[in-house]
Amino acid sequence: MGKLQLHWRILIAIVAGVAAGWLAGEQGALFGVTFYSVFDFVGTLFINALKMLIVPLIVSSIIVGVAGIGGGGNLGRLGGKTLLFYGVTTLMAILIGLVLVNLVQPGIVDGEPARDLLALEESTRAVAESVGATAGSGGGGQLARLFMSMVPPNIIQAAAEGQMLGLIFFSIVFGYFMTRVENEQSEAMYRFWDGLFAVMMKVTEWVMTFAPIGVFGLVARTVAQTGFDAARPLVVFSLTVLGALALHALISIPLLVKTVGKVSPVALYRAAAPALLTAFSTASSSATLPITMDAMEKRAGVSNRTSSFVLPLGATVNMNGTALYECVAAMFIAQAYGLELSFGVQFVIVITALVTSVGVAGIPSASLVAIAIILAAVGLPVEAIGVLFVFDRILDMARTAINILGDCACAVIVAKLEGEEGVLVEGGPQRARS
Repeated sequence: MGKLQLHWRILIAIVAGVAAGWLAGEQGALFGVTFYSVFDFVGTLFINALKMLIVPLIVSSIIVGVAGIGGGGNLGRLGGKTLLFYGVTTLMAILIGLVLVNLVQPGIVDGEPARDLLALEESTRAVAESVGATAGSGGGGQLARLFMSMVPPNIIQAAAEGQMLGLIFFSIVFGYFMTRVENEQSEAMYRFWDGLFAVMMKVTEWVMTFAPIGVFGLVARTVAQTGFDAARPLVVFSLTVLGALALHALISIPLLVKTVGKVSPVALYRAAAPALLTAFSTASSSATLPITMDAMEKRAGVSNRTSSFVLPLGATVNMNGTALYECVAAMFIAQAYGLELSFGVQFVIVITALVTSVGVAGIPSASLVAIAIILAAVGLPVEAIGVLFVFDRILDMARTAINILGDCACAVIVAKLEGEEGVLVEGGPQRARS
């Protein structure tokens, strides 16, 4: 069992959880202890462990990421074009997901919120009050308060209360100005935060080794309480995510490649095929990076100068598919509780998804931590992410492939804007000079 990859262990845990929950039900007990209470204990313990990671992980990762990009002269012409493209495509992906999830409304079943079907324990009233307390009053005042929450008067209190927008803003500002002080001080601070981030990644990996046990408890608890009724909204949610990913891959990215890069999107798909297939099978942008660089240089004709900067940066900060998934997941959970989120709250979801898709990149099962951050930012219960585990593996594979497609599109467009010749030409690539 220990030799199996994590995703296989999680898949086994899902199947085992479905069987255990169905057999035990809510009343099954042994020595006076119900199996449901055991499932609930195991699942809650795992969710608490994920919560424990949020503040130190997001703060350290954003500070290190911003400092790394902002230092060393990386924000030159090439870096500026790359970051602009990554920001635009990620925002486009999020907006596609937001529009589709509002149209399909996977969290609504037969006109009713899917809260009971998904065995979500918090009451709709309590969640509405939490979201209201986070967002403030309606209208323009609400949007103003959302911006006000980005600048907390007490950063320690903001961390304790889970005010993620304030922590994210502080981390970005801190990381930027960390590179603007004396070299000796800057290096000391960078080593500290980089060390903290490395430790938090190790802690995250350790927590995720227990993911199969946590998933077993969460899935078993849901099935024990609702039977298989939860499958319907989760299937609709999964199809909504896949549909949004397909729209981004087949419309928005090709549109940019055709209009800005002046090359054929079909040629891009053909050149990137090995990387896309590898990304889909491994669900890892980092593991796919060597294949992506090889495909862009040998099959697309992008120079090593461009690919060696654009693609490693993309594997770290460009998470189109992940950001789209985070946004749709947060909206799905809000719908399941019967909430109609205002424009202001949805704006917070978009911005938080945009930032967190960068902040926790490269971490195993990073989307789970990122979704927890988004839910906390708008006042939704973090515990609700337990329902997303069932179909997460196939969605993870799909969104990773979209992440890689965005990286490849950026490499091609930046290469064309830099004046490189032979990029995606007919008859095979003609390698541009570095």
